[in-house]
Amino acid sequence: MSDNFLQPPDDTVASIENPQEELLGIVGYVKDKFQSAEDGRYTHEQRWLKAYKNFRGIYDSTTQYRDSERSRVFLRITKTKVLAAFGQITDILFANKKFPIVVEPTPVPEGIAEFAHMQTPLDQMQQPLDPYGFPGDGRQVQPGAMDFLGGLQEKYEGTPLAEGPAKIGEPQISPAQEAALNMEKEIHDQLTDTGAVNVLRNGIFEQILLGTGVIKGPMLKSKRLHKWIRDENGQRMYMPQEMICPEIESVSCWDFFPDPSAVKSDDCEYVIQRHRMNRQQLRNLAKYPYFNIEAIDNVIAQGPNYQDKYYEDTIRDDETEPNYNKNRYEVLEYWGVMDKSFLDGTQGLVDQDISNMDQLQVNVWVCGNEVIRFVLNPFTPARIPFHVFPYEVNPYQIFGTGVPENMEDAQLLMNGHMRMAIDNLALAGNLVFDVDEASLVPGQNMDIFPGKIFRRQSGVTGTAINGLKFPNTAPENIQMYQLSRQLADEETGIPSILHGQTGVTGTGRTAAGLSMLMGGANLSMKTVIKNIDDYLLKPLGEAYFQWNMQFNDDSPDIVGDLEIKPRGTAAVMQKEVRSQRLTALLQTVSNPMLAPFVKIPNLIRELAIAQDIDPDSLVNDENQAKIFAEILRGLNELQQAQTPDQQPNSMASSGGMDKPPTGLGVQGDGSGNIGVGTSPVAGESSFTGNTSVPEEQQE
Repeated sequence: MSDNFLQPPDDTVASIENPQEELLGIVGYVKDKFQSAEDGRYTHEQRWLKAYKNFRGIYDSTTQYRDSERSRVFLRITKTKVLAAFGQITDILFANKKFPIVVEPTPVPEGIAEFAHMQTPLDQMQQPLDPYGFPGDGRQVQPGAMDFLGGLQEKYEGTPLAEGPAKIGEPQISPAQEAALNMEKEIHDQLTDTGAVNVLRNGIFEQILLGTGVIKGPMLKSKRLHKWIRDENGQRMYMPQEMICPEIESVSCWDFFPDPSAVKSDDCEYVIQRHRMNRQQLRNLAKYPYFNIEAIDNVIAQGPNYQDKYYEDTIRDDETEPNYNKNRYEVLEYWGVMDKSFLDGTQGLVDQDISNMDQLQVNVWVCGNEVIRFVLNPFTPARIPFHVFPYEVNPYQIFGTGVPENMEDAQLLMNGHMRMAIDNLALAGNLVFDVDEASLVPGQNMDIFPGKIFRRQSGVTGTAINGLKFPNTAPENIQMYQLSRQLADEETGIPSILHGQTGVTGTGRTAAGLSMLMGGANLSMKTVIKNIDDYLLKPLGEAYFQWNMQFNDDSPDIVGDLEIKPRGTAAVMQKEVRSQRLTALLQTVSNPMLAPFVKIPNLIRELAIAQDIDPDSLVNDENQAKIFAEILRGLNELQQAQTPDQQPNSMASSGGMDKPPTGLGVQGDGSGNIGVGTSPVAGESSFTGNTSVPEEQQE
């Protein structure tokens, strides 16, 4: 395996010489693209800010209140919906403790056989092979005959194999399926070792909140393994080991600047990730390959250059660090195309013949006025390692729509009606007094409390103090609040019953109605999970597949004509229903006439997954299959050997015939299977129940 995934093949390593004077054109190009991307996503930033404020329960600064409004309550139903969707999606994807990505052979695998069968020891005993064959006798294995095994050829070397489905009694393997399982295990191990589930959870949360999630990778990272060993004296010593493995990263939408003209990830001409680093983080970049140490030192010498964006004060919401931007640097990571003209006049920037190229796929890191890294895109084929997955797809924009944006109006209505109800209750729950001051002695304190005495003017008639009661309109406002909440349920497709609301009315009061609500919620989530499948899991699995094919030289048995299939949508189906359907299918294909046309191991694996069972602990490998095939073969031969001896005796004792009658569909000597045939009719010669002799025999 290569030491670093960013190492271009052959001599495509970039070297930077005198970046201050010669690479300003590249710096200007990257910053110009960054400015275009920033301007293009301004409207999306406004939507994200509204969504974040509704999630946090923060009123916008533009909100206007009347003088009579006293309540500032904010009902964070948006937060409840977001967390409910997050819990449901993550439970669907990661409930079975396996990453929802599988690898399967293509329908017509090329370069590796779909099926192969191996001869058992019993077969070899019954048909011994002559080791002393001669050329032309048909016993020699032709050159290239085992090439169908692909990367598994070495594993099965010395094993008598033949391409095609197995015969009766022969264990069957699928080299294509085995290569797919090996690739799947390799990808799952890589994802598990790097904590990919937690990374995906972060991306999925932002997908729900802002409408779009972004995952970057796989990128090769160094991981420290904590290891203790004993020295010569028996003392324990800490000897950490560095392990190189592909890793994914969750990129916040706030730091993601794609090509503004793109509507999906594959359409992006370029993508820029904005990093915020301190001095130590910037120095640590020098530990990675192809970072220019001199350029990094120049950046640090120039001083911090990070400037807050207008939205960062809101989303950070942290006043505990007054010098938040002290010693912070803005680093722009560029992935995309660059015209070759920007390299004109440079000295050995790319040690490769690029005379026939008009544009280059590059990865450039810029900080201040320095290019701290410049390499050609290391991936083959060249790709931008960012996966953008929306919550709801907008066919005209790369960014999607999230839960807070869908229920934005409903959240405003709930807040408004609840504020009105609280303000009204404050008035209706208290008396308002009408005072005739001319009837009272001047200078009295007008505070009212139990036992209060007011002095009236002598001789003045009429009531000096009257209590007024305002009507209670809170029930009407509460009713409108409930309607607004139902509107939020409909707009988001997330019924309140999913996040623990009690006292459900209407359809949800009955079991059938509750089932309908849950079914509708599953349909809504199915669309979201399908987006995760199409825009994240499948591209991410393919990226890992391509990475292993290009850089992983330690596992040759993963090579094959394979394809990536996400499993997120399949998990939406209730496990009980799925398990029942798979069990019924297994019973159907138990028919010997149908079994050769069904991939039984795959069916068993799917049944195990549906029942939360690890399929690897259930399905036999080829060695175990060989052993069990031998056992079954021996049992069948033992049964067949006993049947011919027992059947004549039983027939003779019953006065039957030694040979089976013709026309009954009986095949063989009794050791075979009884066919369908046609039933004889009374009076026919083949009918053994006749009591009278036929007329032709009487003559």
